[in-house]
Amino acid sequence: MKTAILKIPTMALVFACATLGLAPFTPMPHLLEKMGMIVAGSPLKPIDYFDMAFHGLPWILLALKLYFLATPKH
Repeated sequence: MKTAILKIPTMALVFACATLGLAPFTPMPHLLEKMGMIVAGSPLKPIDYFDMAFHGLPWILLALKLYFLATPKH
């Protein structure tokens, strides 16, 4: 998994985060909206979980790639 994530170009992940990760731009990105619903304790539907995973995946991949790049190799 680590090698697969490291093969993804960093700028492609940044672009995915800026577009898919923040879509729709108005009135509020889906990811922030769903996270706010979780914090507020609102019940979520299955589509909300899918939406959160779909819009959150670029952020997770970018975070993992940056972590792998920052961690020294053994």
